[in-house]
Amino acid sequence: MARREESEQETEAPPPTATLGVGMVGYAFMGAAHSQGWRTAGHVFDLPVRPALAAICGRDRTAVEAAAARHGWAAAETDWRALIARDDVQLVDICTPGDSHAEIAIAALEAGKHVLCEKPLANTVEEAEAMVEAAERAAARGQVAIVGFNYRKVPALTYARAMIEEGRLGALRHVRATYLQDWLVDPQSPLTWRLQRERAGSGALGDLGAHIVDLAQYLAGEPLVGVSAVSETFVRDRPVLSGAAAGLSGVADSAARGAVTVDDAALFTGRMASGALASFEVTRMAAGRKNALRLEINGELGSIAFDLERLNELSFHDHTEPATSAGFRRILVTEPQHPYLEAWWPPGHGLGYEHTFVHQARDVVRTIVEGRAPVPSFADGLQVQRVLAAVEESAAKNSVHTPVAP
Repeated sequence: MARREESEQETEAPPPTATLGVGMVGYAFMGAAHSQGWRTAGHVFDLPVRPALAAICGRDRTAVEAAAARHGWAAAETDWRALIARDDVQLVDICTPGDSHAEIAIAALEAGKHVLCEKPLANTVEEAEAMVEAAERAAARGQVAIVGFNYRKVPALTYARAMIEEGRLGALRHVRATYLQDWLVDPQSPLTWRLQRERAGSGALGDLGAHIVDLAQYLAGEPLVGVSAVSETFVRDRPVLSGAAAGLSGVADSAARGAVTVDDAALFTGRMASGALASFEVTRMAAGRKNALRLEINGELGSIAFDLERLNELSFHDHTEPATSAGFRRILVTEPQHPYLEAWWPPGHGLGYEHTFVHQARDVVRTIVEGRAPVPSFADGLQVQRVLAAVEESAAKNSVHTPVAP
């Protein structure tokens, strides 16, 4: 084995000297995850250009400089406009709350930069539409605009999409998706920005629902065309945050309280364009569920099931086999022939959550250099935004069936 590894190293191509300068706005939870992706992608994958962590931006000078040092960014800025104006930044990565996505993304595209923007694309359909228009104008100049639905980059889900495209399930009948967390079960958890409509747009719906709506449409290869929904806010007010947030939470001020203006949970049914039925549940109030994203798709020829907490596995049932031996079987998605796995570890050595951001960075770089159409595009993000808007409208109208705007 040692001699084989030495031989492989001798024949490796030298690392690329050209770079893609990345400037990132935001440095908290998503900023750390994206930093990991940019920092790692060029060391794992054979990329045509090497991502360079040029500058990171945040409003707090001390905090952003500490983040730059921790995550390997060459410089720190406190004004996103200054970051966009930097000559060493060719791509702007937006990891801020949703209320600033549209303004930053449009400005970056108009300045000639490529853009990667975290999900959900925006807080409203109108903002998302403006972003798509800016992306279309930029595409004519050779720029790329991508929305960060990182769960598409889980190898098992990318492989599931390939199986469905190959017709392994036949015509689809049901799409079933849930995303359950419990970090807001405690009513004394502080009022972070994710609980304020003016910052986040919506609650569990936008935070978690955007992921499973996108995955449902991505895997099925078709859009949702109508929904019927209910939603609820179980805890109506919470202690005001004392200082900065840490991850998803923070330290609460024991005296002051503020109103929660987003949903804690949402449930909705829907219909896909082909007529397949779909159901969705999202909540941040499911005690004991930490990051439980689960999907199942049933077709005329078989079924596929996935659980994010076992993200190296896919369950597959082939309904064309004899009933005496048919049943769900476990596919361990760690072979070199599986998506993204050619650059990682030997079979059976699983990957984790952070690897989705490495895969995302790889795909962004290759899309830019190879001149490919961006996937997932801002148009994909707009489609998800229209579904979320229809869910909110339906919930506000006592679950009336609501078409998704085409």
